[in-house]
Amino acid sequence: MALPQNKLGLVIAGLLLGIFAAAIDNTIVATAMGTIVAELGGLDKFVWVTSAYLVAEMAAMPVFGKLSDMYGRKRFFVLGISLFLLGSVLCGTAQNIVELSIYRAIQGIGGGALMPIAFTIMFDVVPPQKRGGMGGMFGAVFGASSLLGPLLGAYITDYMQWRWIFYINLPIGLIALALIIFFYHESMEHSKQRIDWWGAGTLVGSVVCLMFALELGGQQYAWNSSFIIGLFAAAALLLAVFLYAETKAEEPIISYAMFRKRLFAASTLTSLFYGAGFITFSMYIPIYVQGVTGGTATNSGLVLLPMTLSSVVASQIGGILSSKTSFRNIMIFSAIVFICGTLLLSTITPETPKWLLTVYMIVAGFGVGFSFSVLGMAGIHSFDMRQRGSANSTMAFVRSLGMTLGLTVFGIVQRNLLASKLGGAFGGAAGESFGSTRELLSPEKRAAIPKEMMDHIVQFLSSSITTMFLWALIPAVLAFVAVLFMGDARMTFPVKNQTGKPAGAKAEWSGGQ
Repeated sequence: MALPQNKLGLVIAGLLLGIFAAAIDNTIVATAMGTIVAELGGLDKFVWVTSAYLVAEMAAMPVFGKLSDMYGRKRFFVLGISLFLLGSVLCGTAQNIVELSIYRAIQGIGGGALMPIAFTIMFDVVPPQKRGGMGGMFGAVFGASSLLGPLLGAYITDYMQWRWIFYINLPIGLIALALIIFFYHESMEHSKQRIDWWGAGTLVGSVVCLMFALELGGQQYAWNSSFIIGLFAAAALLLAVFLYAETKAEEPIISYAMFRKRLFAASTLTSLFYGAGFITFSMYIPIYVQGVTGGTATNSGLVLLPMTLSSVVASQIGGILSSKTSFRNIMIFSAIVFICGTLLLSTITPETPKWLLTVYMIVAGFGVGFSFSVLGMAGIHSFDMRQRGSANSTMAFVRSLGMTLGLTVFGIVQRNLLASKLGGAFGGAAGESFGSTRELLSPEKRAAIPKEMMDHIVQFLSSSITTMFLWALIPAVLAFVAVLFMGDARMTFPVKNQTGKPAGAKAEWSGGQ
């Protein structure tokens, strides 16, 4: 569906603003959590604030993606941004940590509609010859907003008030809402289909159980406790029911037929591994800077800017190259740089100069950046308009799952390494006392610790994070392996006849599936 040029620019602006708001909320709360807990209390429940958003967002993605294919993109994009704004307002008024977690879940449901549907609308309305550059722009906004979240959260917390990390969504979201309502008009016909409620319900339940098992295990409950084992068992059971239900559903939430296309299957698997590696950079480099060098929360966020800029550049380059060479060739280069950047970050020490850390971050960001644009285009390029919503939302779901699992698993690795080193040096009680990385970032906490002890703690914190980066090589290498299965598909454009008009209904892609 082609839009007039004057309307197209406004629609794209609205989509980009929606993506920016939803993506930045994945990370903006992280640096403000210390202040939020100090004011609202509920230290034992603060993990729910992040988990509620991520779980709700992931669970909503494939559901909204399928509904947008069935009934149209616009109504569900508008619904998504409306829920997101409602959740933002409620979050800013929360009086305790439980209320905040519930409101964050409302935000997450809205966010689950925004990102996948926005990218799908772009693919619907942008001419094939412009999709590469536009996909690069969309990927750049997603990557930049995810990386800038910790910086913006720290700045607002330091100089304003933590509630504004939610209120700031209002002007952004309202502008996006207005642009889409007034300037985006769908022309595709929709047919009523049965909604796969069994699939939707069991998928949501499985994700919720898995995320809470990972988040609560080893902290509030022992890993071998009946509660955690029960959560894992429930997640496995619901997943099995979901997989069976999808074979019987007339219109499944996630269609197995999509995975018969090699390009989609390989791109989706690659996005899982990139998500797991990417989140470790954006969340733990600021912690490293603040905890090891003693910088402020704002300074620790600022250190991400070089990585942000390099990822934005790589996303744009990837979008442009997608029409000149195969998606696989671009992603092979990306994966190699991704592995190199991860390996370089695993070598940093408290003595590493800041300029050298900046170089390592630029390399890592450049490697990750290609995935923001290229994987999204590769994954949905071989689907028609009636399937793009489901395909794109499935990919977004898998990437978000990778980010959540990566953050949880590597967070457990880092936390256990740090607690073990502290316990070995200062005894079990001291290890438990200083075992929270969040406490080690507090200037007041650091000032109260004797210098000799603090030097040891800094070394242990540095070692735990760099060892975690070394473990992050696993998803980076697996991403490289998955890329090799993408085939030779590349973006091409409809062939024009002598009149200059497209000749028939030629496919807009070439190569293997």
